[in-house]
Amino acid sequence: MNTSDSDDVRPAPLPSALRRALAAVFPAPDLLTEPGDCWAYGYDNSRRQALPQAVCFARDADQVAALVGECRAHRIPLITRGRGTGTTGATVPLHGGIVLSMERLRGVLEIDPANRSARVAPGYTNQEVQDAAAAHGFFWPPDPTSAAVSTIGGNLAYNSAGPRAIKYGTPRDNTLGLRAVTGAGERLKTGVSTTKGVVGYDLTRLLIGSEGTLAIITEATLKLTPLPEAKHTLQAVYADIGAAAAAVSRIMAQPATPCALEFMDATAIAMVREYSDLGLPAAARALLMIEVDGPAAGIDALVSQVAAAAHGSGCLHVDRAASDADIERLWRTRRALSPALRNVAPKKINEDVVVPVSRIPELIGGLERLAREHGVAIVNFGHAGNGNIHVNLLVDPDDATQMAAAGPCLDAVFDLVLALDGSLSGEHGIGWVKRDFIDRELDATSLALMRAIKRQFDPDDILNPGVGIPDI
Repeated sequence: MNTSDSDDVRPAPLPSALRRALAAVFPAPDLLTEPGDCWAYGYDNSRRQALPQAVCFARDADQVAALVGECRAHRIPLITRGRGTGTTGATVPLHGGIVLSMERLRGVLEIDPANRSARVAPGYTNQEVQDAAAAHGFFWPPDPTSAAVSTIGGNLAYNSAGPRAIKYGTPRDNTLGLRAVTGAGERLKTGVSTTKGVVGYDLTRLLIGSEGTLAIITEATLKLTPLPEAKHTLQAVYADIGAAAAAVSRIMAQPATPCALEFMDATAIAMVREYSDLGLPAAARALLMIEVDGPAAGIDALVSQVAAAAHGSGCLHVDRAASDADIERLWRTRRALSPALRNVAPKKINEDVVVPVSRIPELIGGLERLAREHGVAIVNFGHAGNGNIHVNLLVDPDDATQMAAAGPCLDAVFDLVLALDGSLSGEHGIGWVKRDFIDRELDATSLALMRAIKRQFDPDDILNPGVGIPDI
């Protein structure tokens, strides 16, 4: 596996007829054709990069439909992106073509408190929507760590969730309907404006998570949730991963569901110790960060239930934050991890696999074995409450031995996950990075149906061609 793929071949220049057509739809500030200008829109957080033939910035759905029509007429790929925070290469034009940036499509941001919903254009960031909803006492549950910069369109395209998914669900669970343009240039309205509706197939959930391969989302109706009156933070420390995993199972089996349940393994804790004074006992080999929210009148009882479930064999201690300073202290360990990883391995391979919660100990044990067998350091952390673990292979691209071991190690990681009845991705998506692995998880019938759905929405295969589904 090449972790820094780049296409250095210059794509062919745009046909003159297409260049004129684009200029008629997009004014000069919203159309880039010079390679030096386009280059910045040819990569995402996967570190793959390729030069677009042009970049268009849409400001309304009419422009999107017109662009799809031109790309279809000229048989040229169209790759849609938000702010490029994805990690799978889904927005990289590896087959050439035009990149459509949606960051300027920001015409609608309407909060409807009476119906607990919001109409949102795709160019707004997650944080902008959260701020607008909060002014009315609501929030949109999906909270990826990139919320400050990632767009709503990108969140929907990847079904990006975050820690709150454990209690409140993913974008698929919190979106009522969409407006979109298919690869055939047809306008599409999916879903409802109500919290109930069973007319027809659920095309809303189909488009969410499809990574821009079926249609381009131009507007979304989001389901909002009232802000909780209170939130409390706990940190639980364990002597081993088995004790922590048993605690996760106990926590998830009792009525008070936490709104965040984050996990760090022994390797992650050891790594952070080198860069930060954690105040953790020397015997700490696993850690859970837990947040509980709810009504102010009952929050203490909820926290007590969760804390009781967190205690048990192998638990060294459970700390409960009593102030904002305590909250900051308890989260310091988790927040120190990303800087530590960047210092140790700035070009790590980061996967977001999922296994049943009860099988987390088998996953971590298997990953420790693979690290020894392949000579690759592996650090694990993530969303323990739903078994979504971020597996980080720490490799140096300049070390030929490490790079030679990275591919077989990653291959074995995926085999391990599937053997544990898991899935290859919980929230990062498939893109280019994982597409050649998904036939291990999906059977031939499922893949054939997916290809047929792709042809129905995008008959000329212009929308993100090659992304998500392996070639036949």
